Parts: sequence; C-alpha cells; structure tokens
Amino acid sequence: MPDARAFDLVCDQLEAGTSLERLEARGTVRLALKQAGLEARGVTPEQMSVVVSRILPEELATRGVEGASSLCESISADLKSLESGDVHETPDAIFRRLGGTT
Repeated sequence: MPDARAFDLVCDQLEAGTSLERLEARGTVRLALKQAGLEARGVTPEQMSVVVSRILPEELATRGVEGASSLCESISADLKSLESGDVHETPDAIFRRLGGTT
C-alpha cells in the first residue's frame, strides 16, 4: 500500500536518529498510531505528520530518547515531501481526474 511509505519513513528516521533498534522504532511508531486510532498499513502522510508532532515526542521521551521534539520536527519536515507531489495515483484516480470514466 503506497500510504505505508509514511510509516516506513518515520521508522527509518527513528532508527537512524536514535539508539532504537528496528523493531523498537517500529513498535514505538505503532503505539503512537494506536493512540491516534490509526494503523500503519493505511496511514497517510498527513495523518502521520500529526502523530509525529503531537504523540510521538512523548512516546520517545518515555523511552529515554533525548532531543525527541527536535527529531520529530525534522521527521515532520521529511513527511512534507510525501504530502506534496510524491503521491502515486491509481489508474482509476488518474482517469477520474482527466474526466474519463472508470
């Protein structure tokens, strides 16, 4: 699912910018998503951006990650690139946009 790219981006950034291992990073992000009532497989970049800015800093602080707020700000900035322009449309969406029928 293309929207899972937002989940992967956040997890990769956490793994690279903290001492969290891959499973720890993914689990932390999944917990933050759960608090927001979202799932990793269907989260959009816009939704993930809200989770990263509002919920994730506290989750990271709970795990002893220093500089959680600044890290989350950086991740939010990276998510903006997914929000604008780097969107993969389905063929049906393209035809609807062009005025065709599906």
